[in-house]
Order: sequence, then C-alpha cells, then structure tokens
Amino acid sequence: MVDRRTFLAGSVAGFAALAGCSGLTRPAVKVAVPWSGTELEAFRSVLRGLEPLGYRPVPVPLGDDIATVFDQHPANRPDVVLVPQPGLVAAKGEQLAPLAEPPSWPYGDVWDPLLRLEDGKLYGIPFKVTHKSVVWYRKSVFQACGLSVPERWSEWRAVNESLVKCGVVPLALAGADGWALTDFFENVLAGHAPEVYQTIALGNAPLYEPPQVRTALAGLGDMWAAEGALLGGVAGSLARQFADAVVQVFVHKRAAMVVAPDFAESVIGEFVDDMSDIGVFLFPAVEGADHRTGPRPLVVGGDVAVVVSKDNTENAHDLVNRLGTKNAPDRWITDFGGFLAANLDARPQYSEQLTVLANDIRDRDVVFDLSDRLGAIGGSGEFGSALQDFLERVGGRGADVDMTREAKRVVDELAGTGR
Repeated sequence: MVDRRTFLAGSVAGFAALAGCSGLTRPAVKVAVPWSGTELEAFRSVLRGLEPLGYRPVPVPLGDDIATVFDQHPANRPDVVLVPQPGLVAAKGEQLAPLAEPPSWPYGDVWDPLLRLEDGKLYGIPFKVTHKSVVWYRKSVFQACGLSVPERWSEWRAVNESLVKCGVVPLALAGADGWALTDFFENVLAGHAPEVYQTIALGNAPLYEPPQVRTALAGLGDMWAAEGALLGGVAGSLARQFADAVVQVFVHKRAAMVVAPDFAESVIGEFVDDMSDIGVFLFPAVEGADHRTGPRPLVVGGDVAVVVSKDNTENAHDLVNRLGTKNAPDRWITDFGGFLAANLDARPQYSEQLTVLANDIRDRDVVFDLSDRLGAIGGSGEFGSALQDFLERVGGRGADVDMTREAKRVVDELAGTGR
C-alpha cells in the first residue's frame, strides 16, 4: 500500500514532468500582434512551426491599438512587437533594442531606410509584406460581359461603364474603413505622379501641397461619381467595412470588383470553396496630366518584428530572427492564405492569385503606403476621414459635381484652411 506522502511526492514529480513536456516551465516571450480571428490563429500556427524552442512565444492580440504598447510602462511591455507600420520603427527607435545583423538581407532595399536608424544599427526584421495595388474580380462576370482586365485607368473607367450597361455594379467600396479609401487614392497618386508620391512619402512635402494631389483626387472622384459605379451608393459604401466588401463581391455576388490588399484571400477562403472564379489584376497604370501613361503603381505595406523588452532579450532576439527566415510563414501561407512573405528567398506554395502578386513584388520597384511613413495622415486618421467626406460629396453625382473644387476642398481641409 502506498502511503499519502509517497503518493503526493509521486504526483508532484509527475506534474513537474508533465509541465516540462508541455513547455510550462519555459520562460515566456510575449509577442504583441495586430491580428485577430483567423489571422491570429494563422500566426499561432507559424509559432508552432518554429518549435522546438527553449521559450514559449505568447501572442498578445492588440488589433488597431498595437501602437499603444509604446505608451506602456517598460515593465509592462511585451518582449516583441509585430509592427504593422514600419515607419514606427524610426518614430519609436529609442524604445527598441538594436538587432544583430543578419548574414544576408533577402527583403529588398526598400526596407533598409525604414528599419535602420541614424546610428546605422538595425531595429526591425520584415516578416510580412502586403501588396496593396490589387483589384480582385469575378472572372465569370467579365466573361459574360465580354470584358478584358484593364491595363490603364481610362480602360478601367470604360470597363465600369460597360459593367453598368450589362446590369452589374462594378465596385464594392469599403468606405467605412478609412485605410481602404487612402489605399485607393495612394495608388492613383503613385501612378499619376510617382515622383511627387515619393517626395511626400519621404516627408519632403506635406500631402496637401503638390498640385498633383488635387489632380489625383479629381481622377479618383470621377470614378466614384460615375452613376451606378458603387454598390449601395454613397450610404452603402460608407457603412461597409473591408471584409464585407470582399464578401459582397465573392459570396453575395452583388458587385464585380473590390480594391483590396492580398489578405483579402483569407476572407474569401472562409466562404468560398471553389476559387476558379476568383481573379486578380494589378492596379492599372494612370495617365498623367500630359496624357502619357507611366508604370503601374506598386504600393506595399508590411509587418516588422522588433524587440522592445530590455529583459529576456536573448529569447526575444532569437524569435525575431526566426520570424524573418524564409520558411517561417509556410504554415500561414499553405493552411490559411492571404499572406506574402517579406523574405524574397521564400518560395512557398502560394495560390494562383497570390503567385501573381508575389512575382510582381519581386520583379518591380515598390513604394510604401503613406501610413507607413506618415502615420494617421496616410491611413485611417484625418486623411481617411477627409476621403470619406469627399466620397459623400461626390459619390454617384456624375457630371453634376465640380470635381476640381471638391478636390481642392479636401486638400484645404488637410492644410487646416477648410471647413
């Protein structure tokens, strides 16, 4: 017969062994991430794929509030942050730990000035790149209406007109999300005046100053103002968030297209089993003021891993380095979709649609979206709100709207001279 003391000793030893096997005794590395739902589960699968580790990565989902980690007391901050705005690396550099130089830099030169600060040291490793110059469309609708994907902005306008005549609403616009509107505009500006876009992105001119901004706004407004172009009109567009815009096109089939980044694929994958009708085309080239057509715009965003903890830095640095390797995101890509690896050496099994986008990023020069450089003015903050107001004033009004005046009104608001 086993006495109570022997039984308890055995139980404690058994629990300790179990804890060791399950990793509960390993130190935790807290990782703040901007994802939730399916994307959070996808990231958890990435972490599982990094095993075995001598520590436990613990995701801390913060969504749009992720930048608030830099306002927390240092003792309460996570160890690692997946920053969705690479421009924050420079803005918060004094709170970050410098990283060891990787043996190679397989991410593209465009990242380097964002992640390397004035001291010459590296403070961030790219994990995810986001292709933001994408139009998702239903192939069957284009085929039924006898349409080809547009190569230029004027051709896109003509496609929209043909779809309306064919009884199909061209666009589902996610107007409730300011970032979706700014992404749309940034592509127009980057195509219309790429040098001006770079000047603004580098902080050498305010967004409201160059006249090309007003011209790009007027061109965008012309598309939004076209009769029948927007699903649900202005009211429906302003009430619709990103995921619902994707669902309206590919599940409810109430519109032909949606302008959306590559991660729209993860939304589609939740509802659509047969991807054969899902197509993508690259944002068309935009004719300039001289009517010449430049290269297609290629606007990207990205998520960067940084170390913010001054304690347990060895484990935190190890995790950041592992997340930057070419095979780290394989499980996200194959099991969930909607992910493009920042590491250009990666050759995972992308879907047909994302293969197009991955090759595009490898083959062409990219520019970062303005929110990565300028914070709220380029994302869902004041400029997003200004574009929502712009949409409300011009949407569906056709030739009845003075687009030049409305475009000027937007830049005046941004300059603080409007309203």
